[in-house]
Amino acid sequence: MSDAPSNDLIALEQASMDAHARLLELQERYGSPSAGDGWSEEQHAEYGQLWRAWREAALKFHAALPGGSDRYAEEMRVKAAVRHPATEAA
Repeated sequence: MSDAPSNDLIALEQASMDAHARLLELQERYGSPSAGDGWSEEQHAEYGQLWRAWREAALKFHAALPGGSDRYAEEMRVKAAVRHPATEAA
């Protein structure tokens, strides 16, 4: 297996991270669902939609990883390439 992760895996992990970022932005905007009067039904629905999108993106990434003993190592290479692109290019 090559040391460089595939572009397809990088794109899938980036999509997962982007979906998670949208979920965190929503939490930042609305605050805790248990604080104050809580969230409205619309806010809960939006959260659920974003959470499902993040989950689906993460599942696609994990399903695309190769099987076998290199699975974890490949996952870490992809995550490093997405989260720390400057250090990967060096």
